[in-house]
Amino acid sequence: MKKLFAGMLMLGTVAFASAQTITFNTVNLDYGTVKPNADGNRTFIVKNTGDKPLVISRVQPSCGCTTPDWSKEPIMPGKTGEIKVHYDTAGLGEFQKSIDVYSNDPVNGRSVIFIKGKVDPNASEVAAANANEKSAVAPNKKSTKKNATKK
Repeated sequence: MKKLFAGMLMLGTVAFASAQTITFNTVNLDYGTVKPNADGNRTFIVKNTGDKPLVISRVQPSCGCTTPDWSKEPIMPGKTGEIKVHYDTAGLGEFQKSIDVYSNDPVNGRSVIFIKGKVDPNASEVAAANANEKSAVAPNKKSTKKNATKK
C-alpha cells in the first residue's frame, strides 16, 4: 500500500512539474493622465514559462468600457503572446479596472491584470506620450495570480 501511494505521489509530482505556466510582463498598467478620447490601447505581454502549450481561453474585463483582444493560438513553451486592451477614454475621471485572464495553467487558471489612469481635459500631451511609451516597454516580471489579487 505504501508503494502504491508513493508511486501515485511521484506521478502527480511529475505531471505537475511538466505543465504550462502563465506569466506577465506586468499585472498593472498605468495609463497616467490622458486627455479625453486619447489613445486607449495598451498591451500586456504573456509568456509561457512552462513546457507545454499555453492556451488563453477567455479574457473578461470588469466593465464594458474595456475591450480585450488576445492571442488565440496556443503559446508554445518559452514564447510570448499579447493581450491588447482598449479603454474608452471618452469619460472623465480616474479609472481602475480589472481584467480576468482564463487559461489552461493548472495553478493559475484565472489570473487578474489591472489598468488604471485618469482622463483629464487639462492633461498635457507629454504625459499622454509618456504613458504610451511606459506601457510599450514594461519590464519583464514573472507574475502569477498570487501577485495579482483583485482590489
